[in-house]
Amino acid sequence: MKFSQARQGRIFVIRLEDGEIVHEVIERFAAEQSIRAAAIIAVGALDSGSRVVVGPEEGRSTPVVPMEHLLENVHEVAGTGTLFPDEEGRPQIHMHCAMGRKDRTVTGCIRRGVKVWQILEVVLWELLGTPARRAADSALGFNLLQPE
Repeated sequence: MKFSQARQGRIFVIRLEDGEIVHEVIERFAAEQSIRAAAIIAVGALDSGSRVVVGPEEGRSTPVVPMEHLLENVHEVAGTGTLFPDEEGRPQIHMHCAMGRKDRTVTGCIRRGVKVWQILEVVLWELLGTPARRAADSALGFNLLQPE
């Protein structure tokens, strides 16, 4: 286990609008507000055509080859995530959501591009004083949180 400590900073209540791409809007907002690190929750709905990562093709193979799922209709959503800078200092979100329609639920990472249907309510808690960042991991093939 690796860790660092953080303090709570500002808290933002955000409403994303119909058609916006979630990770793009939140990362842009974080850059505009000089938010380096944050914890995030979201609730609302996602539109058809949204793409989510739903796991690796094979559990223990490297580099990881992600499986993708395309939402075929509007889905209710609840999600949680984090935001930390990448190696160039740009805010990078990592958020997983459970998306449901009728009696079916899909859970996955939104990084491939999920689109808001009508609205998405987001609460973002700024984290201060942590050196945490995301750094490339060549064995896995994606950026990993480095808390220290």
